[in-house]
Amino acid sequence: MKLFIAGHNGMVGRALVRRFSKEPGVELVLRTRSELDLNSSSAVDAFYASERPEVAIIAAAKVGGIHANNIYPADFLYENLAIATNTIHGAYRAGVNRLLFLGSSCIYPKHAPQPMPEDCLLTGPLEPTNEAYAIAKITGLKLAQAYRKQHGVLFHSAMPTNLYGPGDNYHLQNSHVMPALIRKFHEAKKTGSPEVVAWGSGTPKREFLHVDDLAEACAFLLGLDNPPDWINVGTGTDVTIRELTETVAAVTGFGGKIVWDATKPDGTPRKLMDVSRLAGLGWRAKIALRAGVEKTYASFLAEQAAGTLRS
Repeated sequence: MKLFIAGHNGMVGRALVRRFSKEPGVELVLRTRSELDLNSSSAVDAFYASERPEVAIIAAAKVGGIHANNIYPADFLYENLAIATNTIHGAYRAGVNRLLFLGSSCIYPKHAPQPMPEDCLLTGPLEPTNEAYAIAKITGLKLAQAYRKQHGVLFHSAMPTNLYGPGDNYHLQNSHVMPALIRKFHEAKKTGSPEVVAWGSGTPKREFLHVDDLAEACAFLLGLDNPPDWINVGTGTDVTIRELTETVAAVTGFGGKIVWDATKPDGTPRKLMDVSRLAGLGWRAKIALRAGVEKTYASFLAEQAAGTLRS
């Protein structure tokens, strides 16, 4: 089986490569951004026509934290729309047998019921700070669903919760909460800082999935004969930001004080995925949060030593 993984150099893409490179009979088809511009429909069409992959996983995306999404909405909307439309339409035109499009939990309404079921999609307004990214991902999901309905192709989607793991982006302003905390506490320990300032009250609750668990879920979904059009992928459990912060501090070995800056915004009180549909099909996440943070910090140190840290 020839498997195209779009975005193989990103955190999710690397996890998919790790997972499927050990799968017997799978030939990986990979292209760097300089080799294949996913924003170009002609380039994507030419690639599909030349390589003829049988299966495609679309893990490529322009990603970032709240700050980046809020400051660069046009970039996030345009680039993610282009990636979705070019890869999905191109796969159909080239006769790709199966496609799995990866989205995000931010596709669901800001005030969605908790935990968030798949059926709450498009039932309310989105979170304004990442609306552009969410709209692009919703479009990709709906495009895959439409091609499946109209043309009978097995195109479907997976919506992961907050992800973390090896190869993450550790930029202090443009990264997500987990890598930002890892870097912040690591540097505080390194410089001997007596305290670290954390944003907000620490009371909001979030769900975190190790990226290797997501890769396993993707393999599971690709093994189903009739998967749902889209499905949530998460742990089904969440922790407070305070608990997460204390866990990261402990794992990194920071022994100082954590000071909470209540003048900073908390964001949505809770974001938890309803994963009962996936559990009913027979898959559950296996990597516990503490063990996942330990693995991720070890990879952070290795990437830093090798000069490959994304920051």
